[in-house]
Parts: sequence; structure tokens; C-alpha cells
Amino acid sequence: MIPDYQSVMLPILKILGDNKPYSVKALFNLVAKEFKLTDEELKLLMPNGRTTLFKSRVYWANSHLKKSGLVFNPEKYYFQITERGLSLIKTNPEKITIALLKKLYGNYYEYFNKVDNKNSDGISEDSALATCEDSTLTPLELMDKAFQDLNEALLSDVLEKIRAVDDTFFEELVVELIVKMGYGGSRKDAGKAIGKSHDGGLDGIVNEDRLGLDRIYIQAKKYKEGENIGRPDLQKFVGALAATQGIKKGIFITTSAFTKGAREYVPKIETKVVLIDGINLAELMIEHNLGVSEHQMYVVKKIDNDYFDQE
Repeated sequence: MIPDYQSVMLPILKILGDNKPYSVKALFNLVAKEFKLTDEELKLLMPNGRTTLFKSRVYWANSHLKKSGLVFNPEKYYFQITERGLSLIKTNPEKITIALLKKLYGNYYEYFNKVDNKNSDGISEDSALATCEDSTLTPLELMDKAFQDLNEALLSDVLEKIRAVDDTFFEELVVELIVKMGYGGSRKDAGKAIGKSHDGGLDGIVNEDRLGLDRIYIQAKKYKEGENIGRPDLQKFVGALAATQGIKKGIFITTSAFTKGAREYVPKIETKVVLIDGINLAELMIEHNLGVSEHQMYVVKKIDNDYFDQE
């Protein structure tokens, strides 16, 4: 199990306790060995996909240790313990936490927050510090979690809206999404290629690319939650595919879901069929900005060490 960033602080300081400089890579490896992390755990990415969860927590732990004067950088990408850090190690603390650093080092507390200051929302910075003290997640992880929670709520809202629209609007929605995803050529071409199926959905054949090098059979069904697409529905779909000359790929879209039998059927057939259920449909709409708009944006910046490197 990947340790939280506060649990990483003491092991890092103990590793540096021999008063020798350690590279960031060496610290990663030694801390990973200390916690007996598996290759799978070490490869686990943050939600943003830019760095691993473990490295993010080690970086954050190092940042707190450095800001509290327990470690320093003797050179770029290296860490070494300070006299203050050596003194703390000699006290044999059970754990190093933000609460402990706040208690022991006034300069750390001043760096982190100013007592009784209020932010723009009128929230005490002291309470924000307490929240961070109690959390096992780094601020970036908290932001990622909040982002995921907001996205899940949006996903649910989008799916609810899709199921509530009339058949005509649903047909237009699917055509527009197909085009935004890069299929069907233009909006006009895709609209002509996909026609009503008179059963609460639509079907048709569109170009896979703008040059028309390949074609895809598409079927979409606007069903209520619980009215799931079963294996017989997919067998009919595959049959319709087989009846169209030269079409070997298909996309089946539904606002409901696919049964287990339907999903198990797809890998067994030679025809390439992609299943898009209601949740996938909502995800694609969000990804391609269809039916949603940007509400608020936060840009998180970090130090550019190369800029400040004078070597």
C-alpha cells in the first residue's frame, strides 16, 4: 500500500541521517524499499496522468521537510539533512507530521499560513491548515479528488439530460457527437448518412475518416435506465453489418447499458464492434465539449528550476 505523504517524512529523514547527499532517484528507491512497494504500486499514476502517486508524495514530503529547515539541496536534484534535521532525529519521533512541524518550527508555520488571516471566501486560513493536517492526501491529490467528484456529478447530470430529450434531439446529438469525434466527414454528410430507425434511435453508415478510406455502421438507441441491450439486439446489429457490403466495423450506442451476455458476445465475433453505453456516451460528450461548457479554470504552477539554475 502506498504510504501517505506525512508517513513518508520520517523515513526520508532517517535515510538522510548519515549526513550524506542523496539523489532524488536514490530517495525514491530507498523509500519504496522501506515500504515494500510492488512494481504495480510504483506505476500507479495520479489522476492527471503526469506523474506517479508515489513520486508525488515523496516530492511533497521533501518539500515540507525543506521548508521546515530539516533538509536542503546541496546541489540540483540532491537532498541532504541539516543540523536541525539531525537534532530532530535524535529525539526519536514516532512520526513526523505537519502538526509536529507547525509546533516545533515557527518559520515553517509562517511559511504555511498566517494566523487569523482570511482568504477571499472568508474562510480562516487556520482552518485550512487544520484540514491539511488531518488529511493523508497532498493538496494536489485533494484537488484531483475534488475534480473527480465534480466530474462524476456532471456525468450523472449529462446522462439524465440525454435520457430526457425527445427522439429528434437525440438523433441530432448523436450525429453531432460522431462528427466531433472525427467520423462522418461534415455535419451535413453525417446527418444524411445516419437516418431514423423508427424505434427510439437511429442507424446508418458513416466514413471513419474525412477521406472515406473506411466506413462504419452506427446504431443508437435511446432507452430508459434498466432497458438494457441484450445479446439478441447485438446479433441483429451484427447481422445488419454482414448485410452491408464492405462494412466490417460497427458502433452500437445506447443511453442505457449492455447486459453481461451482450458484452461477452462481442469478443467472440470476427466483426469489430464497439459498445458505448450511457455512461460512455456522457463521458464522450464531456470530453468533446458537447452539451457542456467550461465553468471555472484553475492553473497550478510550479517552480521552473532550469530558469533559476545558474550553472
